[in-house]
Amino acid sequence: MDRQNQVDDNGDAEYRPERQPVFNLPRTLVLTILLLVALYLMEAFLLNEEAVGAFMFYMAFTPLRYVYPLAEQGPEWFTTPVTYSLLHGSIEHLAFNILWLTAFGAPLVRRIGAVRYLVFWVLSAAAAAFFHAALHWGAQTVLIGASGVVSALMGAACRFAFPVRGGFNRTYGHLYPRQSVLGALRNRTVAVFVGIWFAGNMLIAIGLPLVGQGASQIAWDAHIGGFLFGYLLFALFDPLPSARH
Repeated sequence: MDRQNQVDDNGDAEYRPERQPVFNLPRTLVLTILLLVALYLMEAFLLNEEAVGAFMFYMAFTPLRYVYPLAEQGPEWFTTPVTYSLLHGSIEHLAFNILWLTAFGAPLVRRIGAVRYLVFWVLSAAAAAFFHAALHWGAQTVLIGASGVVSALMGAACRFAFPVRGGFNRTYGHLYPRQSVLGALRNRTVAVFVGIWFAGNMLIAIGLPLVGQGASQIAWDAHIGGFLFGYLLFALFDPLPSARH
């Protein structure tokens, strides 16, 4: 391991890291962002109204689909719990998710690699979708956006990317030891971040709009489902050992 990549057992860097490029992102993450942008541009500018409707039917997630016999449906019941995470309803929605995907996806991809990252995306998207469906079973709500996956990335990052001395290290955070589910919450930065994050989603749940959107437009329950998946199950994807106690 190079000197600039060494960390101690408490998750603190033993040196001052060298200056890194501003847009130093893993290739897999760049390809993910390009795919999200391409799908949004296609839906927004290339498809007519009828085609957009079909696009949403075959790719967006809705709990209503699961009250009908699956044998009488096409493969959408199986694929939409993942494909919905690739769609976005507005440029603001897309930009917001890309911002957080960049921040929390970079350390995760560097830590677990491209293949595990893709599996993590698929399973966290499904977890977020069905957490939403469990609270709205049979409803005709339509769920789109990568927010559930981004929330899962946030939850996973809370287990390793926050140094004990505080802060969030997007560049070298992937090298820190994995903390236990309860141990991570002993990090004050993690505890404050998780508390504020859950409080914000609870405000959305009771109807208070945030960041300029109506609460009904924000799938707070998918956010929570994704976050719990990432936080509680991150160890299943992590190839590195946990912190020594």
